[in-house]
Amino acid sequence: MYSLAVSDHVMVAHSFVGEVFGPAQQLHGATYAVEMEVRRAQLDGNGLVCDISLALQALKSVLGEINYRNLDEVAEFRGRNTTTEFLAGEIFRRLKARIAAGALGPGTAGALAAMRVTVRESPVAWAAFDAALG
Repeated sequence: MYSLAVSDHVMVAHSFVGEVFGPAQQLHGATYAVEMEVRRAQLDGNGLVCDISLALQALKSVLGEINYRNLDEVAEFRGRNTTTEFLAGEIFRRLKARIAAGALGPGTAGALAAMRVTVRESPVAWAAFDAALG
């Protein structure tokens, strides 16, 4: 399986509900490094998994929707703990929709087998969501 990955970062504010979160129950800021990795069994006619610039553009577009936002105030996140794990799944969902709509170029969506989104909250801790596309 071939893979291609791109990365960017996002800065957010949020708080958590639940004793398990200790001081993170208070409003705090976070900067996450986010990686998008797409995989396919065979390279395209140009020897690519997909156009790297289109992949980066798709990631930046999705992250732009939450960058510099207080996630506690984002309507679709109300009542949810926007944990690193949650964000990995949400970013995956949004990227998957863009890929299906052709954001990575004509014919690419059908050729991609899977995608993994990794959200790194620090150099020593991260979460990911990985699933098939298609």
